[in-house]
Formats: sequence, structure tokens, C-alpha cells
Amino acid sequence: FPSQTVTENFAKVIHGLNANQLTDQVIQRSKRMILDTLGVGLLGTSTEVCHKVAQYSKIYSSDLSSTIWGHLDFQLPPLYAAFVNGVAVHSMDFDDTWHPATHPSGAVLPAVIALSEAFPQKKKISGLDLLLAFNVGIEVQGRLLHFSREARNIPKRY
Repeated sequence: FPSQTVTENFAKVIHGLNANQLTDQVIQRSKRMILDTLGVGLLGTSTEVCHKVAQYSKIYSSDLSSTIWGHLDFQLPPLYAAFVNGVAVHSMDFDDTWHPATHPSGAVLPAVIALSEAFPQKKKISGLDLLLAFNVGIEVQGRLLHFSREARNIPKRY
């Protein structure tokens, strides 16, 4: 019997990640992924589906707020800002992908940015912390994809 379950091992690896482990290559690739995702997301803010989810989300409010990309005067609670910005990214379907099919940055970046904006001014995170959070999100998604039997069969279903 293994001394740790897969979940325990997974949590230990993720919890142990730190900014010192981000190599120059990982940082450069992450920046490219982030720039690409922001570009696709900004273009996606003009889509009908993005307008619909933005209108729907206006009913929610909280003390914390995050920006809707491309609309600096439009803020929502972080959960809904991440939702609207994620829809904007995915609505164009040009965001990054890997095999088996998933779009890693479109799910991770809107959440990371929305949360980072919600931090109090005196606790703002650094750019390196943002890159670490982004990479942790990508790592989690990649590991979950690796353990998913359904994900391996996606190409056979189409």
C-alpha cells in the first residue's frame, strides 16, 4: 500500500510549489500564454455570449470587485468577473490548447487576475506571485487531465 493517496501526493506537490521553481523558460512561456489569453479575451468581450453573461452578472455585487476586461468602468465580484472574462476568452475559441483537448489558460488566467485584483492594496501580489499562481493552476489542470480516463477518450468521441 502506498504511504500517500494520489490526492495527498497531488496536494503536497501543489502546496510545495514556489516562485524559485519557475525557470526562465517557464516564465517566458507563461508570459506568452498570458498575453495570448488576454488578447483573445479582449477580442471576446465583443461577442454576443459575453454581452449576455455580463448583463446577467450585473445583478451580483460584493465589497470586493474585479474588472471586466476591456471595460475599466465595469466591475463585478471576483467570481463573476472571472466568469465573464473566462467566457470572453472561450467565446473566440482561439485560446491555447493541449492534447487531450482542454484550454488551460482560459480557465486559469481570469480567476487568477480577478482574485489578484480583489486583494487589499497593502497586500497586492507581485508579478512573480501572479506567474506562480498561473502556473499552479496550469499544473493542477494538467495533473487532473493526466488522471482522467474520460479525457483520454475525447478524440475518439469526435
